[in-house]
Amino acid sequence: MITYLKSIGVTSVQLLPVHQHLDDGFLLAKDLTNYWGYNTIGFFAPHSEYAATRDPQAQVAEFKTMVRDLHKAGIEVILDVVYNHTAEGDENGPMLFLRGLDNASYYLLNNENKVVNYTGCGNTLNVASPAALRLVMDSLRYWVQEMHVDGFRFDLGATMGRRGEIFDIGCSFFQGLAQDPVLRRVKMIAEPWDLGPNGYQVGGFPKPWHELNGRFRDNVRCFWKGDEGRMADFAKRLCGSQDIYGPGGRPPSASVNFLTSHDGFTLRDLWSYNNKHNEANGEENRDGDSHNNGWNCGIEGDTRDAITLSLRRRLARSCLATLFLSQGVPFLTMGDERWRTQRGNNNGYCQDNPISWMDWATNRESTRMLEFVKQLARFRQLHPVLRRAKFFDGRVNPYTGRPDIAWLCREGLTMSREVWHAAETRFIAAVLDSSQGTKRDKAAPILLLFNSSPEDIDFPMPEGAWTLVFDTSREPCFPRESDTSKTYEESFASASRSVACLVLKLT
Repeated sequence: MITYLKSIGVTSVQLLPVHQHLDDGFLLAKDLTNYWGYNTIGFFAPHSEYAATRDPQAQVAEFKTMVRDLHKAGIEVILDVVYNHTAEGDENGPMLFLRGLDNASYYLLNNENKVVNYTGCGNTLNVASPAALRLVMDSLRYWVQEMHVDGFRFDLGATMGRRGEIFDIGCSFFQGLAQDPVLRRVKMIAEPWDLGPNGYQVGGFPKPWHELNGRFRDNVRCFWKGDEGRMADFAKRLCGSQDIYGPGGRPPSASVNFLTSHDGFTLRDLWSYNNKHNEANGEENRDGDSHNNGWNCGIEGDTRDAITLSLRRRLARSCLATLFLSQGVPFLTMGDERWRTQRGNNNGYCQDNPISWMDWATNRESTRMLEFVKQLARFRQLHPVLRRAKFFDGRVNPYTGRPDIAWLCREGLTMSREVWHAAETRFIAAVLDSSQGTKRDKAAPILLLFNSSPEDIDFPMPEGAWTLVFDTSREPCFPRESDTSKTYEESFASASRSVACLVLKLT
């Protein structure tokens, strides 16, 4: 497994919840289980069913061994932690631990002494209370000091910053983390929303938190779906979402950019289904998000139509290229690199079966997608301009005479305000100055072409001879070594719904 992750270029793995959890009674009644594990009952124990042994001490040793081996390979371990609610559910749920200790201290209650449900899971932990805060802080320190993990992704992280109905970055939880000598040195990633009042907090977390950028996901999906008037937002996401994180003094790395996550469509299903198909969950297809910003390319679900299948793969590759070319931290859901499908189920939390399992069998499509992801990761690693510590500012580099980024329209001219915000604009080119600002730096500029329109566009090239790095309209996308000597000086045919990347050939 580690060899596989290293071959892709993975530097961190984020595990779904590993705390001890319980299966919900309503799932067991339907012969289903809580496959994702978002139903915590023990904040200090690895889930026993994930281990190869039944001995509790051996289970702890097994987890530590996993972390140690990943660290030896240069891979960090991030835990998805669920401190926003517990398996005790609402006031009709079981009394298992916190409810029996001090229900009013550990849970948010309304005026009728009933639990408040800002999480959609029956209850909401009152992290503002001293007892609950100490429990969470002790648990976090345990997993860092004893299990040696490198950071945490907080499920429904907005709940952690609540004082009742109010989200407050000055709350005791954020202050406690900032002051704690153990926890202030590890990575903290928020899923920055919950179901409560003012619950969508993308951009609202304090330094040095990172956030899953839901606006990146939505804007990029809408752009590649071909929605009108999306160009300006798409460019902002490509540049690290300065409009979201800049006002708080946070860098591009605050944005964890993602296309898909465990909850929602896979990348393949995003371009194969207009509607969710969650019938197997036993809730008459009412569960799961109905607003996915996807497109079935004209046919719902599986098909043998070669043109439709080709378009779906192209859209997926264009999304992946956007992810790896964007400022911020790229987050890849495991399986998307292998063209995994859940048959349209966008809420597989209870599907411990082939709907959710990884299919390790290889075919032409999965092999090509995997190779494309590997090559994208290598390209990103080789070009520091794609991993900037600061946002673009348009300033001209005195050594190259180029701005750090220049935007061009389909005619090869500088983008005007009217073109930026025109409903029909679906093409943009960006020229990135790869130089680090020194006389010795000879890094070649990078040209990126994004075309989400249904038509091919003949783009007039900037001055110089440019060589192709990849083109998502082609299969395979990266040219063979024998074809890398070809240059483009007059124009380049930007295919519909594609991304092309070229570099300037320096003399």
